[in-house]
Amino acid sequence: MALQKLLLTLFLASLGMNLAFAVADPHWAAIPAMLAAWYLADLLSGLIHMYMDYRACRPGMGLDAIFFYEGSRESEEYQRMFRERMARLNPFERISYDFKNHHPRPDALGRRQLWRLIGSTVIAGALPLSLLANAAAVLWQVPGWAMAGIFAFLVGGAFAQYFHGTLHRRENPWFIVALRRAGLLMSPEAHQIHHDTLKRDFATNSGWSNPLVNRLFDHLRARGRLPDAHLEPHS
Repeated sequence: MALQKLLLTLFLASLGMNLAFAVADPHWAAIPAMLAAWYLADLLSGLIHMYMDYRACRPGMGLDAIFFYEGSRESEEYQRMFRERMARLNPFERISYDFKNHHPRPDALGRRQLWRLIGSTVIAGALPLSLLANAAAVLWQVPGWAMAGIFAFLVGGAFAQYFHGTLHRRENPWFIVALRRAGLLMSPEAHQIHHDTLKRDFATNSGWSNPLVNRLFDHLRARGRLPDAHLEPHS
């Protein structure tokens, strides 16, 4: 827990430095740069979501037993089974399972703690990229508009699963409501289309990139990729 707080604090401090570099060198190009970066972060969320949904689980891991478990998921039996199965998987496989498990139980995502949602993204990508941006701004005086774009991309990328989680909660912080009203985050109604079909609208930030991701999905499906059998784990 202490390490998680340290990493989160370090990331937020690094993110704040990138924003400070952007504000210190204001330029009109910062606005289109941030919008383009926000689109790219949304696109990344959609591509990862599509891949994870349709990535086959490794057979023989017993994931079907917990995925289709019919009893209480608060029971000691289920918790023991869950811990035992998850211990067999590498971190990447756990994330893939979480995406699949989310479909029949979408509201569970909204109840998860912040670090559970963003921790892997921060460690694997957002924190290293943010620190590199800090160093670049100091060493090479990166233009403020570029730093603004980097800041927007890091926020959209690092907090993608948090934004996804807010789509499955009734009560959200004021800034989530404000970002939805501004069109920078999608609405729960728009995201419900994905859950109704599992074949479109994979992006979960703003949804701006969904037309592009949908075309890619249709292209892959037409060529026999992304079969429905991979949406669930099998024995």
